Amino acid sequence: MAGGIGSRLWPLSTPDVPKQFIDVLGVGRSLIQLTVDRFAPVCAPDHFWVVTGEKYVNLVKQQLPAIPEDQILAEPEGRNTAPCIAYASWKIQKKDPEANIVVTPADALVLKTAEFAETIAKALAFTQERDAIVTVGIAPSRPETGYGYIHAAEALHGQLVKVSEFKEKPDLDTALQYLEDGHYFWNAGIFVWNINTIIRELSAYAPQIAGVMDQLAPSFFTNQESAELHRLFPTCEKISIDYAVMEKSPRIYVIAEDLAWSDLGSWGSIQTHLKADEDGNSAVGTDVRLFDCQNCIVHTASEKTVVVEGLDGYIVAESKDRLLVCRLSQEQHIKEFSA
Repeated sequence: MAGGIGSRLWPLSTPDVPKQFIDVLGVGRSLIQLTVDRFAPVCAPDHFWVVTGEKYVNLVKQQLPAIPEDQILAEPEGRNTAPCIAYASWKIQKKDPEANIVVTPADALVLKTAEFAETIAKALAFTQERDAIVTVGIAPSRPETGYGYIHAAEALHGQLVKVSEFKEKPDLDTALQYLEDGHYFWNAGIFVWNINTIIRELSAYAPQIAGVMDQLAPSFFTNQESAELHRLFPTCEKISIDYAVMEKSPRIYVIAEDLAWSDLGSWGSIQTHLKADEDGNSAVGTDVRLFDCQNCIVHTASEKTVVVEGLDGYIVAESKDRLLVCRLSQEQHIKEFSA
């Protein structure tokens, strides 16, 4: 899933080039390329599918040239994750009626890539043999209030167990309770299922969306698909897969691991994955010079000299014709500032 606009990472991420197509960490690979890299042990390049916005299709082709062109699906407009997943699922079924599928966001980070590949392989083996949905849980390292949680009363790391319930983003006191309990895991939005299972669950719990897909399916891989997609897709209910299926289905399992995962949804989260100097400053750029600064993150996307003096706890981010100077403590307002 590669259709988001990453508005909390402005000015680096913009609606024209959102964060999944950017080398956010200065490692020479964009987030969507890193996503494909970590799935390489369990999936051949010609088995990848990308669902993205129409304006990003060329970016996908440029960054992931090994993916077949007819497996890059262009949404005419964003309708949240349930229609996105439904479109891919109905189309994949037409090409492979027994497909086993992993759904993942394109813009997250996983540092423990070997453990991740093992976890995905376990989940795929499980769904291959069972009428089940597996969600990948992340063992929490802190009382995070920005993520949804998965509760599994019998959860053991590395084992597949039934999900008790999904929890919305908690307040700090509740997040502390989740951390102490030990049976609550971050919801990374990574799902594994057989194609027939997810189509049946969508048909049962999101019948409006399933009905649209049934109308759309006869046009798949024909010259009429684009026109039919533009006519029908915008009529889909705008709803997440969590609300549409995950919170309703009795077939949900979780496999939980410490995978050093992050959704990189904020400048603060990026800072935690960058090397810091002795004053707590992190920088990405060709020539970044810091003087008398503490606890800052500086990110420049172009080959410019950037000099920062006398700041404590600030974001300084530059991209093309946009510049942000903002206190890290106020980063939750960046979306408003850049509107």
